[in-house]
Amino acid sequence: MQHKGTSASIVKAAEALFAEQGFTETTVRQITSRADVNLAAINYHFGSKKGLIQAVAEKFLTPLCIELESMLDQRLSVSDAGQITLEELLEMLMRALLIVNRDNDNALSVFMRLLELSYMKNQEELRSFLMSRYQSKLQPFIQSLRQDSAPMEDDEFFWRLHFLLGSITFTLSNFNTLHAIEKREFHSGAEVENILHRMIPVLSAGLQARADKTYFCRL
Repeated sequence: MQHKGTSASIVKAAEALFAEQGFTETTVRQITSRADVNLAAINYHFGSKKGLIQAVAEKFLTPLCIELESMLDQRLSVSDAGQITLEELLEMLMRALLIVNRDNDNALSVFMRLLELSYMKNQEELRSFLMSRYQSKLQPFIQSLRQDSAPMEDDEFFWRLHFLLGSITFTLSNFNTLHAIEKREFHSGAEVENILHRMIPVLSAGLQARADKTYFCRL
């Protein structure tokens, strides 16, 4: 029980620091200091800082996948259900993000920073971990997105999907800055829930836009 409490304290301290500073900027010493444990505790419980990052990732991605799976299954279980629209699917994703964030205030920040980290060139191990752990869980959702998207080749859908992830990552990673600009320019400020819902028609339009392979040839 004591070991379990120690590992939970380390994860809690790490996720708060990762949310505040980012993964690469946060040191092991900062984590152990906030968790009030010695330096050897991280190696004992997680093997390394990389192992700790994976544990933090699991804490947010596992419930996110569970929420998405549940929403998708519930929608598909309706006897007269037709094809699920992109708007519905993106609404599920936004709701799942909000549910996970409701249970932990660090969730969205850590999730966005995790996506940013996973795209860095020296993070092959993290990408492999995320793919092996979550690709199969997310595949039904991604396949549903594909079904209501415009007809396109696999490589084009790959890029559209990453454009979608990039838009979400940029918006939420820079939410505080964008929120401040909005307040200055328009004397109003939207909550994160409203921002997520505002993204749905934009992201949907991007997936439904006709793929034109002759575009770059004309350039």
